Amino acid sequence: MDLKETDILGEHIADHWYYRSKRAAVQQFLGDMRPSSILDVGAGSGFFSRALLAEGSAGEAWCVDISYSADSDASESGKPIRFRRSVDRLDSDLVLLMDVLEHVDDDVGLLRHYVEKVPHGAHFLISVPAFQFLWSDHDVFLEHKRRYRLTDIERVAEQAGLEVLKGAYYFGGVFPIAATLRLFERLRGDAVRQPRSQLKRHNGVVNAALQALSMVELPVLRFNRVAGLTAFCLARRP
Repeated sequence: MDLKETDILGEHIADHWYYRSKRAAVQQFLGDMRPSSILDVGAGSGFFSRALLAEGSAGEAWCVDISYSADSDASESGKPIRFRRSVDRLDSDLVLLMDVLEHVDDDVGLLRHYVEKVPHGAHFLISVPAFQFLWSDHDVFLEHKRRYRLTDIERVAEQAGLEVLKGAYYFGGVFPIAATLRLFERLRGDAVRQPRSQLKRHNGVVNAALQALSMVELPVLRFNRVAGLTAFCLARRP
């Protein structure tokens, strides 16, 4: 999770359509899984770990991010959440990598690094931005290296030693809107612009409409291997 976007949305992040919808998609993708300990890699503010601690069975979370200035401890719903710059081996049975792998040159190497830190049988939930043709100033601002097709991120997971269980695109409802806007910007041939995030606060009506458009996908999320703004992959360490 990008701390740059956390800074943009501030205390309103939990109400923003994108993060509310993505939190619901995470829970939908995990299904009946009941992890006891979460390792959240590149966690930023720990938004997704906090949601799972508050609403699920997990008893603790370890949030790892090299951007933290120092190690610290907090709690969510009475459960410990530990913020660390690095960790050694952990007994975590669920590893989150939410919008992380697109930031590094060696995505397979980073994923394998954490595969080796958790027990056999641990599950990995990975999300990455989808489709390279959607590349924009938004990606430059967030310091992305690439965007992925669903088959790309599944291949990365397999090369890192994981068994892929399922994969799907999300935000298919808003995909045509985003694709049109980004392609229009490219065709317009604007002069060099200052890279910027396209994530912003909306008025209540727009925020609710975009959230509703995204939430309606959830019942059929696992079947969408066609298009979306985000690619999800659920895998397991054999």
